[in-house]
Amino acid sequence: MPKPTKGPRLGGGPAHERLLLANLAASLFTHKSIQTTEAKAKRLRPIAERLITFAKRGDLHARRRVLAVIKDKSVVHELFTQIAPLVAEREGGYTRIIKTGFRKGDNAPLAVIELVLEPVTPKAKKAKPAAAAAPVEEPEAVATDDAAEEAVVAEAEAADTEAAEAPAEAEATEAPAEETEAAAEETKADAEETKADAE
Repeated sequence: MPKPTKGPRLGGGPAHERLLLANLAASLFTHKSIQTTEAKAKRLRPIAERLITFAKRGDLHARRRVLAVIKDKSVVHELFTQIAPLVAEREGGYTRIIKTGFRKGDNAPLAVIELVLEPVTPKAKKAKPAAAAAPVEEPEAVATDDAAEEAVVAEAEAADTEAAEAPAEAEATEAPAEETEAAAEETKADAEETKADAE
């Protein structure tokens, strides 16, 4: 025995239910909005949205998958050429169900199911308040990164300074040696003059 589908049992059997939902989907795509019972609208929604997702893909395989459910080629053509471009930017939620009260004869709950064809408007991100704890932690992390960057820059500058000072120190060490030799020669010359004067 086949496993029954979730939700209310519509029609006399599984084949009748499948055809009933296919006809409801065809009517929805033709008229963009239909009124039916709430149970049928809820069962129709996932089928219609799956068919619209196929229409958004737009390739031949997707068209044949939709034609396997909806047998009317004109409805499938309208779905692929008119409805799919209108919902191309929408990532889901192509249908809307609005409860409309109860039927007069048998008091069945009625609903209108319609296609959502309005253009998508992206939501603006709200700025978080400055007093929140999370944004306070983020600047600390940034400060830590800035401190690390400053330390790296300081080390690089120190290395450059040491590299520039090394030749200067070498020259400075050579210069005192030369000065020391010159001073020693002068001292010898002074000593010789002093000896000469003494003699």
